[in-house]
Amino acid sequence: MNIGQVASSTGMSVKMIRYYESVDLIQPRGRAASGYRIYSDSDVQVLRFIRQARTLGFSIERIRELLALWRDEDRASSNVKAVALKHIAELNTQIAELSAMRDSLDKLVQQCAGDSRSGCAILEGLHRHDGEKSDRREAEA
Repeated sequence: MNIGQVASSTGMSVKMIRYYESVDLIQPRGRAASGYRIYSDSDVQVLRFIRQARTLGFSIERIRELLALWRDEDRASSNVKAVALKHIAELNTQIAELSAMRDSLDKLVQQCAGDSRSGCAILEGLHRHDGEKSDRREAEA
């Protein structure tokens, strides 16, 4: 298969397939006489695996680990589970950080009158927050 066919089969763009090649997640089987890359059905399966892992938010390095485990018939499922659990912990941290950001912004929005006056609690809150960080950095120096 050529890269266009693989892109259609996997739902990925040609650019993404080339990116995954550039970071060594996949290696085409070679080139045809025309110079086009040649892909196997196995390559398509690997790319589908990568697409699904990316959909779940796994990083390139984690996908590399998962691919190695997938290819290792002697793997222990506990090793796969450990990778997944670590990712879940990272997702939980990100969710907590995003929730905190949302809550902070929501408080500022609740304080803003949202009318024709120029005073804005959101802008004041952003300025005040930046000043607090600057003051802490200066005190630590």
